[in-house]
Amino acid sequence: MSDLWHLAERAHWDEVRTTGWYERSTRGLSLADEGFVHCSYADQVAGVAAAYYADAGDLVLLRIDPVRVPAEVRVEGGFPHVYGPIPAAAVIEATTLTRDAAGQLILPGDVTGS
Repeated sequence: MSDLWHLAERAHWDEVRTTGWYERSTRGLSLADEGFVHCSYADQVAGVAAAYYADAGDLVLLRIDPVRVPAEVRVEGGFPHVYGPIPAAAVIEATTLTRDAAGQLILPGDVTGS
């Protein structure tokens, strides 16, 4: 299975240092609220960022190894959903995102194909 990607607000990602687990579903919703963690494949990240995080503050892009995720991963509506908390050890990369002069998120080449 391909790596999974998740846009996280910095404060929620920072909580992982204390708990060891990531338990946010998407912007404004927890895993407990939604029942799963919304993820994306690399080619879906830009669309999700534009649709849901265009005005968000401090963001971190998480790259997740699905093999290290003990919870079930289901593809629904074309997007991967993780039905349980994600252990910190499953996050193989956490990239702090910045914005360009126009305010657009600058995404790494791994998800933009460049």
